[in-house]
Amino acid sequence: MEPGDLLRPILRGWTVPLLLFTLGYTLVYLPNSEKELDAGCSLLSDTHFVLYSKRVVTPNGMGPYAVEVEGERIVSVTKRMEAPKSTPGKPRVLDYGNAVIMPGLIDVHVHLNEPGRVEWEGFRTGTMAAAAGGTTAVVDMPLNSYPTTTTKELLVDKIETSKGKIYIDVGFWGGLVPDNAYNASKLEDLLEAGALGLKSFMCPSGINDFPATTAQDIQASLPVLAKYGRPILVHQEVIDPPAEPAHLVLGEPTSNARSYSRYLASRPLSWERVAVKQLMEVAKDTKIGGPAYGAHIHVVHLSDPEDSLSLIKEAKADGSSVTVETCAHYLAFAAEDIPEGATQYKCAPPLREAQYRELLWKALMGGDIDMITTDHSPSTIDLKLLEEGDFLKAWGGISGIQFALPATWTHGSARGMTIEQMSKWWSTGPAKMANLPRKGSLEFGKDADIVVWDPEASFVIDSHYPIYFKNKVSAYMGHKYSGKVITTFSRGRQVFEEGHHSPKACGSPIYPV
Repeated sequence: MEPGDLLRPILRGWTVPLLLFTLGYTLVYLPNSEKELDAGCSLLSDTHFVLYSKRVVTPNGMGPYAVEVEGERIVSVTKRMEAPKSTPGKPRVLDYGNAVIMPGLIDVHVHLNEPGRVEWEGFRTGTMAAAAGGTTAVVDMPLNSYPTTTTKELLVDKIETSKGKIYIDVGFWGGLVPDNAYNASKLEDLLEAGALGLKSFMCPSGINDFPATTAQDIQASLPVLAKYGRPILVHQEVIDPPAEPAHLVLGEPTSNARSYSRYLASRPLSWERVAVKQLMEVAKDTKIGGPAYGAHIHVVHLSDPEDSLSLIKEAKADGSSVTVETCAHYLAFAAEDIPEGATQYKCAPPLREAQYRELLWKALMGGDIDMITTDHSPSTIDLKLLEEGDFLKAWGGISGIQFALPATWTHGSARGMTIEQMSKWWSTGPAKMANLPRKGSLEFGKDADIVVWDPEASFVIDSHYPIYFKNKVSAYMGHKYSGKVITTFSRGRQVFEEGHHSPKACGSPIYPV
């Protein structure tokens, strides 16, 4: 008899939460909402099965574990040196040997662009790519869909549009703009409608119906966010002071718009530093006893691991409720290596020099950066101006949702990163920030959101590589990576396995708890 066998018959079918204290955990049992999963939602016919590997990432560390799944939930995690036997009357055992089994990635910074700009991306293609990359939940940004989701009505429409199209679970950020920043009723309606939090830009977003907010606008929204205990995510650049002369960066002439250094000079580090300084002043309101205690400020896509990060660290140490992310592409690429005219590398803030990439890795390993995201921001291929190669005119944004795991593993393992650290940055941390208590770890009662992958398998993302997001252009193409995704489970459904997706898209919208 395995540990947990005595409890399992008692627990199955309960319809009320049950607190259990066992093995050092405090666990909340949440019953399976669907004992019999819808036909076609999974590549695996079984709804009760066990995943086994000698490398399973759990809250107790990585080791040999059997993870039992029934319906949508994990019902046991048992340490054992060998896989259970597949016998009649027992759940099917899937033995993955020495592959890694860990919580599915959670990407809290994704632009799926539907409704309104489905030629850029869409719920179906975006979540297919996510599943193929081992991501089991994303939170969609209020832009670049059209219209942007800045009102209750527009958010409800977006959520309804997503149904039947998403292969994994999708949550939604609402948009903070000057029009609603001082209107508590509008913000409350947006949060009540299902927004997990808000997102704003401190500079022009590039989308006309999503204008920039000031630090004062952001501050005005915090009491409402405090009431609901939700975060605001902020794009931290301000267009002041003016950009540094281009010839001071990488020694390139100012006239060549095909030169990456020209674009890099147009969005200097000073923009990020000034914005973060303003934002950390506002963040003081979130301290215990402050007027917005309960709200939370999350700094997105950090590219400045020096002055900006120092300000964030000081704010955290002073008691402000603040977290910060960086993106996989800032950890993978460096400005010096970007070819002339290669506009697939354009993003904002820009990819910076190798010295900053190394400092970002140092900050991650030191615990000063809380999580990683992709900022998957696709567009149609024509907007990237690949033939013209004009960095100043091309649309900025890197498509990376399918490549987060291998890119992070390849560059991180070369710097001493462990699999457990990667899981913390891609699963545990994002789940906590976005208030997703049923996700982010392999524990009893949690959603069975699981990725199985091979750290030793390498591949090149070339023209023959299966890419599932809509427009097949990405900075990751042409590069070699290690860390191949074998299979992905979203709430117990096997939604991807080595080149195949489930027949039906049965992901669900994620609502606030």
